Amino acid sequence: MAVIMSKGKCGLSRGITRYMVAMAISDILVLIFHVLLSEIVAYYFPSSFLSQTAICTSYAYLRIVSLDCSVWLTVTFTFDRFINICCQKLRLRFCTEKAAAVVIMFTCVLSCLKYIPFRFMYEPSIVIDNIEWGCQAKTIFFISAGWVAFSWICTLSVSLLPFFLILLLNGLTVRHVLAASRVRKTLKGLGSGQNRSDSEMENRQKSIVLLFSFSITYILLWMMETVTFICTLLAISALDQNPSSPAYIANEVGLFLMHLSSCMNTCIYGLTQSKFRNELKNAINYLITRVTKLIK
Repeated sequence: MAVIMSKGKCGLSRGITRYMVAMAISDILVLIFHVLLSEIVAYYFPSSFLSQTAICTSYAYLRIVSLDCSVWLTVTFTFDRFINICCQKLRLRFCTEKAAAVVIMFTCVLSCLKYIPFRFMYEPSIVIDNIEWGCQAKTIFFISAGWVAFSWICTLSVSLLPFFLILLLNGLTVRHVLAASRVRKTLKGLGSGQNRSDSEMENRQKSIVLLFSFSITYILLWMMETVTFICTLLAISALDQNPSSPAYIANEVGLFLMHLSSCMNTCIYGLTQSKFRNELKNAINYLITRVTKLIK
């Protein structure tokens, strides 16, 4: 998807294209660090070099950074759409390719900086022949006031605050679109029962559906993991690792939905664009043609 978007043939502005490419790349990184390395490789190859404490702590840090980038790029993209639709005076200054590049870079750098303490919150699970293996959260992480405060800041940053901002921005955008649509109906005489088509109003209705899809998808896929994590913090204890316990099952389901959400918003926005669908079809047809020629 990132490759198709980067070609700039999907009928989107350069600013939107930059956001979409950045979101697609961050989503891929989430899948690599959260699914491929953390779930698949760690499960099937538990004694690989990735299980050494020095490397384990590094990719644990990269996991939270990639997830934070994915979430906040979604928020910044939502804010960009809000400015583009609702704030005409700021639109020309903020909704540009240069502004998008600056916002994306600032978001990624900030994500890298604010999670540096994650590098120091783990300790080895076991030591074999003077080699440290595995990484588990230190006990002090759950009882120290400083670490507990850091945990709550992380929770606010990666789930609760984005929840609120996406709901707020999309709600304000939808309200603006509905108000503008009522004014347009009045001016064009469509409010008197006439059935004349209005392409501008149809586009606005599609925007409302798209924004609601963004909000509902994000909230539903993040809700369970957020609630589970908050309950763990309130209990001031580590999550029960018994596979049959309700807390463990809820956490695993929440993680699955969270990983699924890493690609949903980008896919929703991309697949609703007819030109993107055409480019995707062309790419698939090209791959099929190339594979067929190689087989022959």
